[in-house]
Amino acid sequence: MAVLGKAEYMYKDPKQPLNVRIKDLIGKMTLEEKIGQMVQIERNISSAEVMRKYFIGSILSGGGSVPVPQASAKVWINMINEFQKGALSTRLGIPMIYGIDAVHGHNNVYKATIFPHNIGLGATRDPELVKKIGAATALEVRATGIQYAFAPCIAVCRNPKWGRCYESYSEDPRVVEAMTEIIPGLQGDIPSNSRKGVPYVAGKKNIAACAKHFVGDGGTTNGINENNTVIDRHGLLSIHMPGYYTSIIKGVSTIMVSYSSWNGVKMHANHEMVTNFLKKTLRFRGFVISDWLGIDKITSPSHANYTYSIQAAITAGLDMVMVPYNYTEFIDGLTYLVRNNVIPMSRIDDAVKRILRVKFVMGLFENPLADESLVDHLGSQEHRELAREAVRKSLVLLKNDESTDAPLLPLPKKASNILVAGSHADNLGYQCGGWTIEWQGLSGNNLTSGTTILTAIKNTVDPKTKVIYNENPDAEFIKSNNFSYAIVVVGEHPYAETKGDSLNLTIPEPGPSTITNVCGTVKCVVVVVSGRPVVIQPYVASIDALVAAWLPGSEGQGVADVLFGDYGFTGKLSFTWFKTVDQLPMTVGDPHYDPLFPFGYGLTTKPTKAY
Repeated sequence: MAVLGKAEYMYKDPKQPLNVRIKDLIGKMTLEEKIGQMVQIERNISSAEVMRKYFIGSILSGGGSVPVPQASAKVWINMINEFQKGALSTRLGIPMIYGIDAVHGHNNVYKATIFPHNIGLGATRDPELVKKIGAATALEVRATGIQYAFAPCIAVCRNPKWGRCYESYSEDPRVVEAMTEIIPGLQGDIPSNSRKGVPYVAGKKNIAACAKHFVGDGGTTNGINENNTVIDRHGLLSIHMPGYYTSIIKGVSTIMVSYSSWNGVKMHANHEMVTNFLKKTLRFRGFVISDWLGIDKITSPSHANYTYSIQAAITAGLDMVMVPYNYTEFIDGLTYLVRNNVIPMSRIDDAVKRILRVKFVMGLFENPLADESLVDHLGSQEHRELAREAVRKSLVLLKNDESTDAPLLPLPKKASNILVAGSHADNLGYQCGGWTIEWQGLSGNNLTSGTTILTAIKNTVDPKTKVIYNENPDAEFIKSNNFSYAIVVVGEHPYAETKGDSLNLTIPEPGPSTITNVCGTVKCVVVVVSGRPVVIQPYVASIDALVAAWLPGSEGQGVADVLFGDYGFTGKLSFTWFKTVDQLPMTVGDPHYDPLFPFGYGLTTKPTKAY
């Protein structure tokens, strides 16, 4: 009996070679079980019963989708283990994989460390730092029992009008390529003898990563989200593709397809690029996943002909579909297409082999259930220190009183009284941006734990220095207080995806009037908190010192560390800072390149005290 048992379950034996396990398992699977593996559904419609009945292969949390508000790591673990037990109770016991958008730290989860968004990380020019952030993020994701993150976004944003520009490391593909070092951070270092293109996840402290959004998401006309990227093949391959070459070499487990089109062809239906190029030419061996409702959006209007959408997407080469709700419609539609020989079984087998390959490689069959051994990593002090370092290195000094002999920065910690003003000085939600607790982000200071820039300033100045905070002071208030200097913190309100698309790229009022009121009266440093370059040219003349802080995340102390000279400014623009929006799109290397601040620009300061 024991011998029979072994032969029966060769796929469960970790000592067997990977391909033997895959072949053994797929040979035992029914069509129903195979199609189930290709389905990813939302947490809020999942249950152990649904997992068991439909053989579901994957679950996700969409932006802001949590078990309960302010859920602890243990609550997450218990929920995910319940779902997993449903998957394990099926005939073959194939574990499900749970995915989440951990795009700047584990950003949906209460009290997780919120790292700077990618645009700020691009400005650090520090791939080793980004790798450490990947490792820290993986630990925090695993702390909640999750094994898979929809990160990194390796978009090359060519127009800051795009609402996802802050998810892009740079307009320059070389910077984006360097920052794919986050992948070995998330997944673990790929062994030197590993085959290129084969997914790799080191173990229980690492997670599967996902390079996204394949391909050309950052190159759409006018930066319109999910729109059409008009470019020749050479342009696509030289600007938007290099990050994928590098990600695949580094063993990325999954790749997410873009909502956008390339020269009018929807990427979710593009067989030439997904199958012929990604799978055959680049020899990617992980699985290809759709975006949220991505196959529905193949038709206009969305979901107009779902059977066609299924056929187009699966034929194009998608392996897993983020359905995320109407899974019975998807399963029935795909089953019908296979039974009627519209989609060959070989295509289904390719999809399932790839999904199983990732699950086997990452040890999911051996360790399907999460335990509580990593819960203390969530929002740990060590990770907050790392985020604070990232903030320091991401800040770009754009102006520092060049016209006078005495630059304003670094600021003196000893002063009689200083003014802190602006809508973004004491707003953790604004500082973190979109994809924080909620999909679109939040305002205020009770969303999660962190340090606002105002609190950071108060922590940093001399105890005798009086810090006066007034969000939008009038000229009379400023004159009557005789301030030594002012720190004005203004910027964009949080947004994600299409809601962030902007035609004018202005910062909302009262931001501009706060700059005008304060900087016209007292020496001022303006800190811009934004997801991209914004209109600042009209105010630059009146500003003594100007800092781009991007979306720094939960550790605002990093801003004060550099403003007051405990550390120097080192960040360099990873995007061109335009003068007027009429110039856009304008990227480094263009023939008529006339920026306010060029790509790669960034003044430096020396720390005022030696370490």
